[in-house]
Amino acid sequence: MEHISFMEMIWPLTIVVFTILVIRMLSVSKNIAIKTLLDWLPAILMAYIIPAFICNFAGLNFDDHIIHKISRNALIPFTILIVMSNMSLKELKSIGWKPLVVFISGSFFIALFPVLLFIIGKFVPYISEWLNAGDQWKGLITVIGSWIGGSISQLVLKETVECPENVFLSILIFDNLMVNIWTIIMFQFIKRSDVINNRLGITAKENLEKINITTSNHLGGGWILLVMALITAMNYVLNLPFITQIIVLSLTGLMIGNFWIGWNKNFALQVASILIMTIMAILGLKLKFDNLSMNVQLILILCTWISGHFLFTVFVAWRLKTNMAWVAIGSMANVGGIATAPAVTATYDKKMMPHAIILAVLSMATGTFWGLCTIWLVGQLN
Repeated sequence: MEHISFMEMIWPLTIVVFTILVIRMLSVSKNIAIKTLLDWLPAILMAYIIPAFICNFAGLNFDDHIIHKISRNALIPFTILIVMSNMSLKELKSIGWKPLVVFISGSFFIALFPVLLFIIGKFVPYISEWLNAGDQWKGLITVIGSWIGGSISQLVLKETVECPENVFLSILIFDNLMVNIWTIIMFQFIKRSDVINNRLGITAKENLEKINITTSNHLGGGWILLVMALITAMNYVLNLPFITQIIVLSLTGLMIGNFWIGWNKNFALQVASILIMTIMAILGLKLKFDNLSMNVQLILILCTWISGHFLFTVFVAWRLKTNMAWVAIGSMANVGGIATAPAVTATYDKKMMPHAIILAVLSMATGTFWGLCTIWLVGQLN
């Protein structure tokens, strides 16, 4: 292990801690202007650009700092493990198979779209040139992680394909803008879902089982951190390939969350959110603004992508004759995640909010796997 002095370590750590504290202060603020700012410039994006601004303006260079190895080898595996421990397989049964199929079809299209672009690119050289110019295609892989799975899946896929920082920043900016606009659209769609059901002749309503989102506090937070730290340490000692690590830790986390009686999922989720911010702040330490530009092609691709996702899920829901509200719920569980899916669902029926939360957690649990499948398929086409 390379030697590093205390002062060399303290500077990046100070910037990361400062970033987390600033975001924490802003997130608890009741100021309307700050709340509006966070709606359009979310915490996850701020965690990435605040360290970048500090480093760029102060002339600091941490590109090859050991903190990035610590993040990849320890923090990301730890976070994957703890995120996956929140998935409850038992609660999936209460949703019903038709809403699940609608949700999965939305995930499927999101993961398939980059593959379709590569296929089209074989006949349209312009698309192929754009995908390969500056590794733009690697940025699209991280979108899959964002739209299915959320920030941790996005980070894992970024590390897997080694997405360039300037491409990743463009993705973060336009992706967050797109998600905010899409949330507004889904709010309007779900309000009109009953009218759309009537026009399409959909009369069937799913008999949903009641879900009680409860949190067991039998296991203290300290024990949870200890268990996760020990498993992560064992994973490091085994020195498995990165993708193998992700698969093994995901399955381990899934088993812990479902078979460990008294597992405190609420605490685990809180820890995961802090870790995700920390990882993003560490990534921001090596971000350079020199190559950032307005990427019109990316905007067009994102708009086409999310529109196709929507139309495909509408088609599936129509063929299944299931409530069109599930299109909005499933889409927000994928694209918006656990923060926005329940809010959109509450506009239609508050009793369905727990089901939206379960779908959002399912999205968190499966995002990385969808992305890995896309990477494999793209590899077959290249």
